[in-house]
Amino acid sequence: MVSASDLQGPSYSGVLDRGLAVIELLSGRAEGMSLTSISEVLRIPRSATHRLMTSLSEHGYIRQEQDRGIYVLTTKLQVLAFRHLASSGYIDAAQQVLDRLAEKTGELVRLAVEDNGQLIWVAKAQGARFGLRYDPDMGMISKLSCSATGFAWLSKMEDKDAIAAIEEQGYGTPGDFGPRAPQTAAKVLEHIHEARKRGYAIGIQTYSDWMAAIATVLIHPLSGRPIGVVSVAGPLSRLAEDRLHELAPLLVASAEEISQLIPGSPSLMSPGAARKTIRT
Repeated sequence: MVSASDLQGPSYSGVLDRGLAVIELLSGRAEGMSLTSISEVLRIPRSATHRLMTSLSEHGYIRQEQDRGIYVLTTKLQVLAFRHLASSGYIDAAQQVLDRLAEKTGELVRLAVEDNGQLIWVAKAQGARFGLRYDPDMGMISKLSCSATGFAWLSKMEDKDAIAAIEEQGYGTPGDFGPRAPQTAAKVLEHIHEARKRGYAIGIQTYSDWMAAIATVLIHPLSGRPIGVVSVAGPLSRLAEDRLHELAPLLVASAEEISQLIPGSPSLMSPGAARKTIRT
């Protein structure tokens, strides 16, 4: 609902001004807004607002939920935020969290972020000092249907949306991934429901015949939206199911710590806080 205070803000005329105003407005409305409400709040003509929303949609910054007729932000800005982390030095702080988690678990720790409907691993830390090591290159795309990372990410969606995302990407076959890779929507939903209940997902021989993993979603501290996934993976010989559950508290705590390092989060709003965090 549009409040009286909403309608007392400044008016916007330039296209860039209007585009930024829409993004800023929607950033505080996780539930989304209708075209009419956006037009009224920003005092932009309805026809111009429609053109603006079409352009922002085409560039991937917003999407329209057809069933409710509202507009919401996509995660593109969140991906750009992680790129900013990498270029500004903030990623050094996030990397330190990954490094500590890798040291405590003795396994591979990775951070994945969403980009255009795909989960891409963008940072890692290797904690294994002996035996088998799983050490893939960064930039790989996670298979949603058969990875712990995918199960965790999908657990934050409605079931129908999760299955739609899987079917758009395709199912991972046992021949290409693990012998326990789910091949039907019902089997994937079993993993998703477990992840939703626990707050983390596990995958044992779903991504590889010799590998097990645990993953949890990274939540933006202000919007409350999922923006990535933190995972721990390694050989099944070291990561039996009981061990995965033992690691869950460490994993969840690390994800919460990383979320506080995102630009704009409360922990970085005070002078010098970012610099102090990076030095820790």
